Amino acid sequence: MQLDPTATAAGTRLIALDSIDSTNAEALRLARAGERGPLWITARSQTAGRGRRGRAWVSEPGNLYASLLLTDPAPPEHRPELSLVAALAVHDAVAGRIPGLAARVALKWPNDLLIDRNKFAGILVEGEGMAVAVGIGVNCTRHPAQTDFPATDLATAGVRTSPESVFARLSAAMITRLAQWTRGAAFAAIRAEWLSRAAGIGKPIRVKSGEADLSGVFDGIDTAGRLVLRLPDGTMQTVAAGDVSMAAR
Repeated sequence: MQLDPTATAAGTRLIALDSIDSTNAEALRLARAGERGPLWITARSQTAGRGRRGRAWVSEPGNLYASLLLTDPAPPEHRPELSLVAALAVHDAVAGRIPGLAARVALKWPNDLLIDRNKFAGILVEGEGMAVAVGIGVNCTRHPAQTDFPATDLATAGVRTSPESVFARLSAAMITRLAQWTRGAAFAAIRAEWLSRAAGIGKPIRVKSGEADLSGVFDGIDTAGRLVLRLPDGTMQTVAAGDVSMAAR
């Protein structure tokens, strides 16, 4: 793995590992030991990769597993927005790979990326104190068969690439998107760009949030990045975290 020169010039560093339990876990361990970043941790494979809500993330060689360690990237109330910032960076890193791919890639609230409605990338933001790990997994050459949501990979979608190539572009894209975000002060611009790439706006969805199971129409995201759901009676409800299922076409 290598950083893009833009990332290196911005002071970002890289630790590239062969195998680790979890790149996010390693990033936070380093933070406890005094590391402040910005620092990328990458691995060819993970033995205990995880997604949101403790779900296992299948982590065999051939895909990208990377975490960016940041210290105090924004005031606490803005840190949940990092999932949307990172999603745009992943979109930037892959969308120009082949003609027409950008139109096939969409962002799924709160932290997934889809190609042709199938998930190929996910984001997990975790923090301890001032340290934040932005974990990113991208299916480059393979994808798991048994998943809650249909999965795919870049190769299956017709994109010939490698984890190394995706990572170099991603390291540059994150610099650009973090600068645009400006520690949350310019989230309005991030929100507008995220919405322009979002899957399912104006369509029926189902949201599981804690014990609640809600159905309605996806009306977008609010100024804090929360999902806005239009319920059957016409009222609006915001959801800060949850699992979204989209209606079949």
